[in-house]
Amino acid sequence: MALSKIMKIRNDSMKFTMRLLWGVLLSFMLSFQALAQTDNDGSDEAAINKMNAYVGLMNRAIRASDSLERYDSWVDMKKGPTGKERVIYGLYAPYDVREEIAAAKEAIASDPKMPTLDAAMQHFIETYENLAPVLDKASKYYDRSDYKSDKMQGGKDFHVKIAEYAPLFGEARKEADRLLTEEKKVMDQALLDAIEKSEGKKALWHVRNVMIKAQSVVDILPDADKPVIDMQKFDTVLKDYAGAVRQMDDYASEHPNSFHVFESSPGSLLSKLRDFQEKLQKTKGDARKGGGDDLQWIVQEYNMMVTTSESATEFAND
Repeated sequence: MALSKIMKIRNDSMKFTMRLLWGVLLSFMLSFQALAQTDNDGSDEAAINKMNAYVGLMNRAIRASDSLERYDSWVDMKKGPTGKERVIYGLYAPYDVREEIAAAKEAIASDPKMPTLDAAMQHFIETYENLAPVLDKASKYYDRSDYKSDKMQGGKDFHVKIAEYAPLFGEARKEADRLLTEEKKVMDQALLDAIEKSEGKKALWHVRNVMIKAQSVVDILPDADKPVIDMQKFDTVLKDYAGAVRQMDDYASEHPNSFHVFESSPGSLLSKLRDFQEKLQKTKGDARKGGGDDLQWIVQEYNMMVTTSESATEFAND
């Protein structure tokens, strides 16, 4: 699934929001712990540094997506604000991402070169730098309730720029997202293979394996652009994830306390995904007709896994 979304899909409508990517992108933060425990010669460190710089920016810049979502919740995007809306929510101010942009620009210029991804990140930065100042000023405008004194003229002026920049930002983010996902899959598998070669299938290997399989499931969850998913593909990746969870649970039974607070999360996510699978089977994969509300809880569970996975093997005794 591209972009950050916590989707709310109801039987009568589908609203696309921008928060799931937060969870997805968090899992891009490749851990040097894993690299350090392999016999890797350090050649991958630069690539990991580059990916982490890109992900750091994408994570922090998600606030702009949240701001656009909030704006879209009360404004007719075709007409713009009128001042006669039932509720005027305004926008969220974007976070300060100057450090993250600087790090990403440095990564773009650094080896190893990833031409397509590097170009996509440069384009994302350009679109963000056009949009973010407008969102920031518009947010302050609405916070001050200036629209009450100028009959929404300022809001109308801001809308012209938001309507111009937001679609470009969204497309740039989507493309950067897609390319980051592709590159991460390659790096994840290489790292998993290196861990197995170095120490075998111990706690660290199981954590990484479960996260890779979970990512594969999350990648094909339905969204506003593709509300109907391929159930055969979904069933296949879910089966793979279930197998990884069983392997980890078996290892945990033989090696107690190997996974710290992470241990229960993969099974909990699997249970939610199976409930979701049952609902999708009844609607032939159409999340608009059932199961859409489950996505919020699936995303929350996945985000928790991402957060706890980084320290999951801190106290492993294997």
